[in-house]
Amino acid sequence: MFKRNVLASAVIAASMTSYAQAQIEEVVVTATKRAASTQDIAVAVSALGQESLEQLGVSNFSDYVIQLPGVTAGGSGPGQNSVYIRGIASTTPNLTTSGVAGLAPNVAMYLDEQPLSQPGRNLDVYAADIARVEVLKGPQGTLFGASSQAGTIRLITNKPDPSGISGELKMGAAWTNNGDPSDNVEGVLNIPITNNFTARAVVYVDKKGGYIDNVAGTRSVAESSVFSAGVPAGIDFVEANNGNRTKENFNDTTYSGTRLSGLWQINDEWELLVGAAQQTIDTEGVFFVDPELDDLEIQRFTRDSLEDSYDSFNWTLTGELGDLDMVYTGAFTDREANQFVDYTDYLYVGAYVPYYICDVAYYASTPSGTCQSPAMFTKNTVTSEFSSHELRFSTDQSSKLRATFGAFYSDLELRELSDFTYPGGELIINAAGSANGYGPSVSNQASSASRKGVWPEGVIFVNDVLRTDEQYAVFGELSYDLSDQLSLTVGARWYDVEVDLKGSAAGAGSTGGKGAGDDGINEAGADRDLDVLFSSSGAAGLDTASTDGVIGKVSLAWTPVDDVLLYATWSEGFRPGLLNRPGGASDGAGYSVPYAIDTDEVTSYEFGWKVDMLDNTLRFNGSVFLVDIERLQASVFEPNISNLFFAENAANAEVKGIEGDVTWMPASVSGLSVNGSFSILDTEITDVLVPTNTVKKGDSLAFAPELQFTVQTRYEWSIESGALAHVMGHMSYSDEAYTDIISERRYALDSWAIVGLTAGVTEDAWTAEVYIDNLTDERAEVSGNANFNKQRTTVSRPRTAGMRFSYRF
Repeated sequence: MFKRNVLASAVIAASMTSYAQAQIEEVVVTATKRAASTQDIAVAVSALGQESLEQLGVSNFSDYVIQLPGVTAGGSGPGQNSVYIRGIASTTPNLTTSGVAGLAPNVAMYLDEQPLSQPGRNLDVYAADIARVEVLKGPQGTLFGASSQAGTIRLITNKPDPSGISGELKMGAAWTNNGDPSDNVEGVLNIPITNNFTARAVVYVDKKGGYIDNVAGTRSVAESSVFSAGVPAGIDFVEANNGNRTKENFNDTTYSGTRLSGLWQINDEWELLVGAAQQTIDTEGVFFVDPELDDLEIQRFTRDSLEDSYDSFNWTLTGELGDLDMVYTGAFTDREANQFVDYTDYLYVGAYVPYYICDVAYYASTPSGTCQSPAMFTKNTVTSEFSSHELRFSTDQSSKLRATFGAFYSDLELRELSDFTYPGGELIINAAGSANGYGPSVSNQASSASRKGVWPEGVIFVNDVLRTDEQYAVFGELSYDLSDQLSLTVGARWYDVEVDLKGSAAGAGSTGGKGAGDDGINEAGADRDLDVLFSSSGAAGLDTASTDGVIGKVSLAWTPVDDVLLYATWSEGFRPGLLNRPGGASDGAGYSVPYAIDTDEVTSYEFGWKVDMLDNTLRFNGSVFLVDIERLQASVFEPNISNLFFAENAANAEVKGIEGDVTWMPASVSGLSVNGSFSILDTEITDVLVPTNTVKKGDSLAFAPELQFTVQTRYEWSIESGALAHVMGHMSYSDEAYTDIISERRYALDSWAIVGLTAGVTEDAWTAEVYIDNLTDERAEVSGNANFNKQRTTVSRPRTAGMRFSYRF
């Protein structure tokens, strides 16, 4: 009963359909692991199709997040983001420790059948030759696993087309107000090689000009949190001066990559789809600003850059085994991110910074000496290898009783080598007056995950860890038609997840550098160096955080009349725990950092509707929901407990909300389409589980604006040449949101509205458009953090005008 007459070619966006049509097209998605119309599945799913992506100029992660109410992001630029759905967010990982201490994502990112989620660094896949972006809101754990606690985002690529040779060439150029120009080119070629094998190739380069200025400034250790009560006389402070690093529009980015796929139609029942992809993101500068400075300004004192590359391979075998449809899909991704991060801001929270770069006994009655420049930086090398395998079966989906079931395995191996470099550390002298700078230290062979031998000059602290996340799961969903109008679906997933951490987090002196008694600034001579070892003989003998269990789903769908679907769903989701580097550290008042934190779990209650009206010219889909969150994980930084970030099950929370999508194609005005979507949230911390006074009962969750909405209006008409002209206006709005649930790092991001205009002409095989994005030049505060007690706000690109051209053959 839930089948409609749809064509596989109708894979387009729900919100942005072909406006030349008199009625709203059906939208085919694979949100339930099988192709189905969005109007026939009891799942809250939104989609941006290829036509929508092109019309809105969407190319990367930050572009499509703005177009999806109920979806937000925390992070600091391309390849450095975490995504959130329905406001289920606590803290965004500190990028310099995302591998060793980053929480597992609670929203799964997929490229076709391939999961891509990683702590703090979701793959920022460029939207080249993408058929659609599917957003599944609410827990999707029974079908999509551990990281689908709040939802799942899937990027679906265009597949090889055996019907004939085809291709497309796209190019564009843009100019940003107070920024550098941008340009892009993309090519697609589809070729049937033989009667049963078709190949498809995609290549792209997109250079995005910068728009943030690195302006002149100075810093000194006098601004350290150590001297918050006043700076003693007699200390010589060497200033960090960034005069040689100032630059306008210093945050330029280049996306470049290729993707190849091949479809082998083995016979009438079996086919094999294989693919390979490579992408590199090169960035300079940062993508956040300092609200205390002038417009679009920041002060950075050392190098900021990122080269983020991945190679990916995937394969999907589809066929029939008797009455069962079978799919086996596997994937392997090899990723390497090399990044330099200016760490000077750590000065504002790092109580031990003077310890490493001052030769001052500042607790003495007459302190004297020198504090070197605090121009510190971190060099991060994060490599990951991720493999996944899934085997699933489904029965005849047109029968009264139907099922989808299977097994899943994934293995993530992530190596993080972070060198925290304090260049002044090698210049300090000890209390006796002899030169005795820090380093170079030597890695402990037993505790090293990547480096063997001497640390680089100036390196004071190192994260050298190997993190592995391994998952096993068995899953299934069973649907039964209780009547012609009523259907029941039940699902469950058994899972077993292990998160291992091996290696060490070590400070200079603990493995061969300057040792106890040489501290210089510590009058008592106490050694504050740190060496946390993760191995079978490490802290408390703990090197694994493991969890297993079963989550479930029950959904009842009712079609009282044609074109109306009502559903009610109860579902569960979870996120695995992890190990803490400073496990066992105590505040001296009875609280100790746990060695491992528990999973956090959500239970969702949802009622939804999908309605087509007025002879299929008006569509209204929506849902109301309540989500209970238990043991919400958060990252905490409490210097009186540990000078390291640690994770904790910080709170219980609740989310209430309503969301919807509306599409209207008025029959009285041919060529006009109006559509929009909205999300209204009410989030609250209901119980505080940590005694550190860092979380407040009654606070809202992070990145959870009370109201978000988008509106797009497009009008198409024929012109004398026979071509089709169009104009489109679009607007996205977000209420204010908070950056964290941890009070010391929590601040409000202002509400914002972004408006854009597009006009163009399509004739036969080509399309030409001009556009203006961010027409009002709004500084939309889309993300931010105050990890180091200084607000750093990520803002949208300023007003940008451009043109784009495409040719299809």
